[in-house]
Amino acid sequence: MKFYSYILLLFGGITFAQDSIPTSYFSNPIKIPLVLAGSFGELRSNHFHSGLDIKTQQKEGIPIYAPADGYISRIKISHYGYGKALYIKHPNGYTTVYAHLKKYGDTIQKIVKTEQYKKEKYEIELFPKSKEIPVKKGDLIAYTGNTGSSGGPHLHFEIRDTNSRPMNPLLFGIEIPDTKKPIINSVIAYPLGKEAQINQSQNPIKLRLTLQKDGSYKAENISAFGKIGFGVSTHDQQNGASNKNGVYKIETFCNGKEKFEVVFEKFSFAETRYLNRYIDYSYYKNNRSRVQKLFRQPNNPLSIIKKEDEQGCVLIDDGLNSVYTIEVTDFKNNKTTIQIPIKGEELEILKPRKNNKTEDFIYANEGTSITKGKFSVYFPANSLYENTYLNIKAKGDTLVLHEDVVPLYKNITISTDISNYKGGDIDKLYIGRLNYKGEPYYNRTYRKGNKLSAKTKTFGSYVLVADTTAPTIKPINFQNKKWVSKNKTLKIKITDNLSGISSYRATINGKFILMEYNYKKDVLTYDFADEIISDAENNLKLIVIDNVGNNATFEATFFRK
Repeated sequence: MKFYSYILLLFGGITFAQDSIPTSYFSNPIKIPLVLAGSFGELRSNHFHSGLDIKTQQKEGIPIYAPADGYISRIKISHYGYGKALYIKHPNGYTTVYAHLKKYGDTIQKIVKTEQYKKEKYEIELFPKSKEIPVKKGDLIAYTGNTGSSGGPHLHFEIRDTNSRPMNPLLFGIEIPDTKKPIINSVIAYPLGKEAQINQSQNPIKLRLTLQKDGSYKAENISAFGKIGFGVSTHDQQNGASNKNGVYKIETFCNGKEKFEVVFEKFSFAETRYLNRYIDYSYYKNNRSRVQKLFRQPNNPLSIIKKEDEQGCVLIDDGLNSVYTIEVTDFKNNKTTIQIPIKGEELEILKPRKNNKTEDFIYANEGTSITKGKFSVYFPANSLYENTYLNIKAKGDTLVLHEDVVPLYKNITISTDISNYKGGDIDKLYIGRLNYKGEPYYNRTYRKGNKLSAKTKTFGSYVLVADTTAPTIKPINFQNKKWVSKNKTLKIKITDNLSGISSYRATINGKFILMEYNYKKDVLTYDFADEIISDAENNLKLIVIDNVGNNATFEATFFRK
């Protein structure tokens, strides 16, 4: 790419308002039919999805083109998250983002490789100035891939406003064929008030739904009294794919009066973790289905909630009947409706609210420390969304820290005394969270004297673990003292069974070489196109370090013409 004189005009201090969204400004970033694997605002683990996941025909390497004029404002490469990512700043104030890339266009790739070798690091982040890497609409900027935390080849595409808030790309005229109505998975009814009841129960109830001839749903008749609310589990599908994507809008009404509206058009990254307050977190953890609560609870500041009457809650009086309606709509205005007949009755409560009282009660707005055995847990103020009883107990080197059915907003700190450990093993200790197999997953652990500490945003069981085993290193596509003239790459498998890989460094003939780490396959790859070597005989040295400092060294000699 060369420098274009228009850049001076476009970025010379002229500011464009974003009062109206341009619907013909951005072209499609890839020149294949657009089929979605994920939609904007889709409910993900601990966050709302901030863009579109565009399918790439189950392969990598599809060219990506700049959808409008602009300049490269950020380049980030990491092992996890977005993997190889690229950001373009456009003169109308918007920024487009491209993630999980295989590689960049030639000009960008050269700049990136130069910086990686200069810093002798694979993971880097660059912020080019406006005149450094200008792009014109249609320029080749990158190729689709599967890097970072991607679950398969695709392009993650975002459009962000001047405040770096992700916006729904469909608002900008990106066309995705969609003639399918949203699908309803379940509806949950919640007694919310102190005296509230539904079907003589004070606990949430899953309602039976009946599909009507017109495609709408009707719920079973319910009796209720007091302050109640509803939640819905729903997803949408676009043409050409069976992926369970998010919906665009949900509205509710009671006797025709609008009660609640949520629209997935824009949000800020600062609020995205409040998803765990918006959904029924406990229901999700127990049933693997995300129910969107159609009422706003305290400590839920989400901006996607556009309208609310009485926070979306419904007050049911004895002797009065009502009809509660949920309308779920996708971006193409395909709509699915659910009607819930409600008979107002104050009856005898047969199933009172479950009593979850324990000896440990946390006030959400206060900092609290709890000690159990050799462990202590510190809860900063507002780490929980609401006041909560917790079940915490310790036995030896294991801490049972409630269970993962209550969401945490902020990190809490787990600390433990290690004064009874002696010798070299004390430097190999870490605090790990037990996964569903009972295996300890490494938590970044800090040591100060005889105390270890780790931060977490997840309840569950934690254990003190000693990792004294070094990582393992095995060559994949070459052997020691063999010729590799036909190889385009060197591939090496690296694994660590306990604390996991922390860092690695490789050299050939004493010179640093760039090795790309695919943590999903435990593989390091060096590309001979980097042209670091010119000798026939080459000595490779690789050092791999795990998260507690165990290290392994691999050395080999190979020959190459």
